[in-house]
Amino acid sequence: MKTLNAFDLSELPAIAGQILKETVGEKIFCLFGEMGAGKTTLIQSFCKVLGSDDIVNSPTFSIVNEYERENGSSIFHFDFYRVERLEEVYDIGFEEYIDSGNYCFIEWPEQVMELLPESYVYISIEVTNNGERLISYSVHLRNL
Repeated sequence: MKTLNAFDLSELPAIAGQILKETVGEKIFCLFGEMGAGKTTLIQSFCKVLGSDDIVNSPTFSIVNEYERENGSSIFHFDFYRVERLEEVYDIGFEEYIDSGNYCFIEWPEQVMELLPESYVYISIEVTNNGERLISYSVHLRNL
């Protein structure tokens, strides 16, 4: 697991770029962290680095947002904070999104762990007492 420090928001695009570079081939990114840790803000940086100029907001109520990249492909952004039953996730066609070959960024993946693919990028965001963000990441291989 690698850890990067972000002292302010201006560092997030470089951090997102580094994570993407070091996890080439991975398309599923699961972001763990407390409410307000900066999951959506980091996803905004990922989308920018991946070539999307769309406005990135957390899909708390819609569960999934789609953003368009310059090359015409999609980025999918999930927020499972309000999900109460796995049926809700099945109902939106989650497996089709995951199998689409497009980038998928997932907030609150704890709610859907059993539906995640064998391999995904695990990202943890921890806020320190001085407001710094510690962003730890690794490619996670699930034991099936």
